[in-house]
Amino acid sequence: MISRENAEHYTWGIDCDGWHLVRSADLSVIHERMPPGRAEQRHRHARSRQFFFVLRGVLTLELEGREHTLGAHQGLEVPPGAAHQAINRSDAAAEFLVVSQPRSHGDREDAPR
Repeated sequence: MISRENAEHYTWGIDCDGWHLVRSADLSVIHERMPPGRAEQRHRHARSRQFFFVLRGVLTLELEGREHTLGAHQGLEVPPGAAHQAINRSDAAAEFLVVSQPRSHGDREDAPR
């Protein structure tokens, strides 16, 4: 059994958290926590298809120039090659799952606006 409490933890950005729930070559499931006012670097993946699913809070997901505001229990698919950026513009932490198939590690390039 896996949970946030026993999963491998890492930090990214200034103070964002990630927990590897599934970590294999063909599938990655990460539980992430993003404090208010934070954003990841805009990027794309050549091979990986991703699905962002909000567990708690509000997350803005910019996808190919269009912003989508996702609340709890809402998600959005990001196809391979699509430039995207997760942003927390709210005043509370956002928690969400990022499902990647195949895993996105090593398959990322910056995508400036």
